Amino acid sequence: MSSDRQRSQQSLRPSQNQPPWYQPLTQRNYRIFLVLLFTGSVGVWMQRLAQDWLVLQLTGSPAAVGVAVALQFLPMLVVGPLSGLLVDLFPKRRIMLACQAVIALLAMGLAAWAASGTITVWAVYASCIALGVTSAINQPATTVFVNEVVGDTALRPAIGLNNAIGQLGAMAGPALAGAFIAQAGSAAAFAANSLLCVLVLCMIAAIRPAELHPSTPAARGRGQLLAGFRYVKDRPSLLLIIALAGLLGMFGMNGPVVLAAFAARVWHNGVEGFGLFNTVSAVGALAGALLAARLRTLGRKGIVLAAGLFGLAQLVAALMPNLILFTVMLVVVGLMTLLFLTSAATAVQLEAGPEIRGRVMALYLPLLLGGHAMGGLLAGWLTEQLGVRLGLVATGAGGILSAVVIGLLLWRNSRRLRP
Repeated sequence: MSSDRQRSQQSLRPSQNQPPWYQPLTQRNYRIFLVLLFTGSVGVWMQRLAQDWLVLQLTGSPAAVGVAVALQFLPMLVVGPLSGLLVDLFPKRRIMLACQAVIALLAMGLAAWAASGTITVWAVYASCIALGVTSAINQPATTVFVNEVVGDTALRPAIGLNNAIGQLGAMAGPALAGAFIAQAGSAAAFAANSLLCVLVLCMIAAIRPAELHPSTPAARGRGQLLAGFRYVKDRPSLLLIIALAGLLGMFGMNGPVVLAAFAARVWHNGVEGFGLFNTVSAVGALAGALLAARLRTLGRKGIVLAAGLFGLAQLVAALMPNLILFTVMLVVVGLMTLLFLTSAATAVQLEAGPEIRGRVMALYLPLLLGGHAMGGLLAGWLTEQLGVRLGLVATGAGGILSAVVIGLLLWRNSRRLRP
């Protein structure tokens, strides 16, 4: 039996002919982690989209949907820095278990309340805030936990795979939620997410602690919370990439508001169209995930270029004259979204040292998702003021401008550092 085990382990060891991204997949814990990462990402984004659509049903206002989006992500701006310190101080696996349990309870509660037909918009808003606070703690813990799962030797390819799979789940979740809502209503989407949360809890429990590579906790004492801010401030290139992610979150990641508005007011195909738009965006995201997994890194120039193309794809989509061309452009938008997010997140994680990575990611993620929250408000307001198409044109142009400005600042910084 021991010889069989040795042969199976040898078959999983990466050879020189295997691509770099295959290395972390040889570890059992990481294979479980990757599945739970995708499942958890799909579930939480299902929850977010179902909440957004329920708000639209209850109010009929895209601006109210923007408020819901903001309430889901603004708590990260407040809780984020503190959660990063918690991640660096306490066991990440326990933090993940606790957060998934809370998300499961939220999903179960909303499923029951929505099914009863008595739910109010204020109850959905309260759930948005609770989900935002929980996600602000769970996301940095999950992001940094990969260090303990794979160790230092396989960290780079594991980070790339994590970001690709996590962002793919963020695109697939809304598509799946749209399908559930179209067939059985919002309550079904919430119930499905509660089941996914239970699966994630089981997978976290299945990870073998004896095979982990525990990291040294951060030293306790004064100044630890501010250390993350100082670390980023002293590295201008890192700060600029984080800023670009926040700006693209504001100007580009407004799918729930924009796609709902296009389905309701431009193409008049209701929740079926909403589900279709999210599905084709997920197809583009899958293409972006495959492309990102094949690339070792885009580098700073590539990240800025991907951001600019992301904004351009949105702008072009807004101007498409018919439903077919609009749907095709959503594939491109999904591809560029994932390519940019995966490359930016990988660059930030690899530049931050392991002893402070939790606090750095707790700055990056809240800024990205806080920008997403502000983008929901901005997209809702622009849609009300300018109309659906011009609103998306404006946010796409904002994404292009952000890429140009950050690109120039990175170029200026590189020239200043050049001997």
